[in-house]
Amino acid sequence: MTHVLTVIGARPQFIKASPVSRALRAQGLQETVVHTGQHYDASMSQVFFDELGMDPPQVHLDIGSGTHGDQTGRMLAAIERTILASHPDVVLVYGDTNSTLAGALAAAKLRVPIAHVEAGLRSWNRAMPEEINRIVADAVSDLLFAPTLVAVENLTQEGRPADAIVRTGDVMFDAALQHSSAADARSTILASLALTKGRYLLATVHRAENTDDPERLRVILGALGDLSRRHVVVLPLHPRTRTHIHANDELLALLGDTQVIPPVGYLDMIALERSAALIVTDSGGVQKEAYFHGVPCVTLRNETEWTELIALGWNRLCPPDRVERVVAAAEAAVGTLGLQGSPYGDGNASALIAQSLASRF
Repeated sequence: MTHVLTVIGARPQFIKASPVSRALRAQGLQETVVHTGQHYDASMSQVFFDELGMDPPQVHLDIGSGTHGDQTGRMLAAIERTILASHPDVVLVYGDTNSTLAGALAAAKLRVPIAHVEAGLRSWNRAMPEEINRIVADAVSDLLFAPTLVAVENLTQEGRPADAIVRTGDVMFDAALQHSSAADARSTILASLALTKGRYLLATVHRAENTDDPERLRVILGALGDLSRRHVVVLPLHPRTRTHIHANDELLALLGDTQVIPPVGYLDMIALERSAALIVTDSGGVQKEAYFHGVPCVTLRNETEWTELIALGWNRLCPPDRVERVVAAAEAAVGTLGLQGSPYGDGNASALIAQSLASRF
C-alpha cells in the first residue's frame, strides 16, 4: 500500500487537504498527516479539522511562530525526523508556506519523492516569501499538480518534464463544492451579525506585505473605514493583523464603523463569502472562493497568481497605495459580474491527485 506523508501547517492547507485526504482513503492509500503548528491558534487550526471532518493529525510538531529562517529550520529538522521514523513512499506538500518549503527540503535531502499540490503558480515577485517557497518546492518536486493551464505553462517554461506535470484543477474548488451545503445547514453567522444577503462587504487582511508595511496597512484600514460610512463592512481579524492594530490606537480608529470580528471557521467563512456584495482581500484562497460563489472581488496587492480571475473580470487588482484608490476600486466593483468559465476544473482535482499518487508511487 502506498504510504503518503502529508505536511500541512496553515489554514489554507487544512482546507486543501480535506478533499485530498478523503480521495486518498477512497483510493486505498495510507496517509500520515503531519501538522507543523505554523498556525497554532485554535481559531486558525483546530476549528478547521473539526468542521471539515478531518481526522486529527497523527503527528503534531508544535513549531509555532518565529522568523522565516528560525521557523523553517525548526520545521525542517522535525519533519526530517518524522520521515526517517515513518518511511513514506512520497511526501505531499501544499501551496507556498514555510511548512511547504520545509517539507519539500526535508524529503529532497532524504531522497524521498515529493508531490506538490498547487505547483506552477507564480506572482513574479520574489520579495514575497511565498514566491520563494513555491519556486523551491517546485524545483525539488517529482510530481507537480498544477491547478490551471497557466500553472502548467509556467512549469513547462521552467524546463520541468511533461511527465512530471499533472493538470488537476483546483482542490479548493473541490472543498467549496463538498462543504457548501454544510455551511448552509450549520452556519448561523449571518443571523448572529444581523447581516442581510447582498448588503455588506467582506474584508480580509493578513499578508505580510500589507500588515508589516505601516503605510499600506494604514491605507487599507482607512479605506475600510471610509467604506463603512456607506456600507456594512465585516472584517474577520487575522491574528497577525490584530497584533499590528492593537499595538496602535490610531490604526484602530481608522476602521470607523467596520464590524471587526474574530477569525471564523471554514463554514462561517463560506456563508459570509456567498452572501457578500463584494469581497476585499489580500488572500490568494479568498480570491478564488469569491469566484466559486459568484461574488466580485478586489485584491489588495500589486499582483496575483490567479490571473484567470482578472481575465474573466471577477477580480481586480488594487495596490493599497492610496485610500481613495482602494475606495474607488471597491465602489466600482460592487454589483459587477465577470464572464463564465471553468479555469479550476470540474471538482475532481482531489481524485486525480489520489489516482496519480497511486499509479506513480
